[in-house]
Amino acid sequence: MRLTILGGGGFRVPLVYGALVNDRAEGRVTEVVLHDLDAARLRAVGRVLAEQAAAVPDAPTVTATTDLDEALRGADFVFSAIRVGGLRGRAEDERVALAEGVLGQETVGAGGIAYGLRTVPVATEIARRVARLAPDAWVINFTNPAGLVTEAMSRHLGDRVIGICDSPVGLGRRVARVLGAAPGEAFVDYVGLNHLGWVRGLRVAGRDELPRLLADPALLGSFEEGRLFGTDWLQSLGAIPNEYLHYYYFNREAVRSYQEAGQTRGAFLLDQQARFYDEAADPAASALLAWDRTRAEREATYMAENRESAGAGEREEEDLSGGYENVALALMRAIARDERATLILNVRNRSTLAALDAEAVIEVPCLVDASGAHPLAADPLPEHATGLVCSVKAVEREVLAAAESGSRATAVKAFALHPLVDSVGVARRLVEGYTEVHPGLAYLK
Repeated sequence: MRLTILGGGGFRVPLVYGALVNDRAEGRVTEVVLHDLDAARLRAVGRVLAEQAAAVPDAPTVTATTDLDEALRGADFVFSAIRVGGLRGRAEDERVALAEGVLGQETVGAGGIAYGLRTVPVATEIARRVARLAPDAWVINFTNPAGLVTEAMSRHLGDRVIGICDSPVGLGRRVARVLGAAPGEAFVDYVGLNHLGWVRGLRVAGRDELPRLLADPALLGSFEEGRLFGTDWLQSLGAIPNEYLHYYYFNREAVRSYQEAGQTRGAFLLDQQARFYDEAADPAASALLAWDRTRAEREATYMAENRESAGAGEREEEDLSGGYENVALALMRAIARDERATLILNVRNRSTLAALDAEAVIEVPCLVDASGAHPLAADPLPEHATGLVCSVKAVEREVLAAAESGSRATAVKAFALHPLVDSVGVARRLVEGYTEVHPGLAYLK
């Protein structure tokens, strides 16, 4: 089975390959094709993967190419993890937004809109190429903003594109752990959009254990979300929100923390990964050790500003490992081997949430088999959550419209309608600022 990884020179690719190396089941991936526009990064990541495979005689073979069509031909699965504009683009997204006093985070608020406007045209072209060159392939999208990009690609690939994210997996794992339940034995009732969802229940042997957690302040405050949001707020919500909702519920605190930080997250990662790629290019150094060291630092500092503003402390040891690579592997297994699995994924809504249309991509538990991912029925969200989901989905639709039409006015509308952008004047200045620094937004007229 052949897997093509778009963004194959990306820092997190070794997580995916490590999961493939450890997969011993029949019908596993035997060939990996890395595609990236940066040949130097491809070589560096290739060195890491070679070290990962060194002690495994039948590890998947790895080839690398900068030719997209070559990478796509013959693929059974396509894993998309591209970053349009690179980390330098992310750092600019943060800087422009923070200068206007609004959030510049990668997927949330102004930064997420800017990233989406750059990424959707590229992702749409990739979807067209997949449809033409590998029509039977399944596309697994991890490119952020994951829900928005998955919806853009679904307009050309239908249900053959499925979005994944590690946030719901990590949240469900933490809730199960604090309740003393094995993650594999618990069903996580999680509903929303990517980076905008809530755990509303955790069923073990048919019994919902979440009310027990919400009724116990000590237990509720013993894990990351309890410390991040505060036990009183979680009890008021009657649910456990995805960590990214901290940007909505505590927006002023988050923006202030980001403004006061010596360096934005994007700028930190830009410097950190530049050091890694330099070291990985050195034939005298171990690329795998350099990658391991850099990954540990990256994970430990994840959402550090939010935790600091909330007084949440350091991340727990159990949360410093990856997660999305295991979701990707489980998804591929379920489809390729027709092994039924229940996974939280980004898929078209169909009739799951009545407040949204059938084509809207949402993030919910799905039953996966050889025919793809099928969203499970879900109870309606409470009004406060429905309002936020509908508002953000409306913004995503304006981003898609702007990317398709090239309309600058529509781009302004997307920014202005977002709940975390508080003025049409700010929205206009954001579009001006982003088009000045991002060549990839030159299409907006």
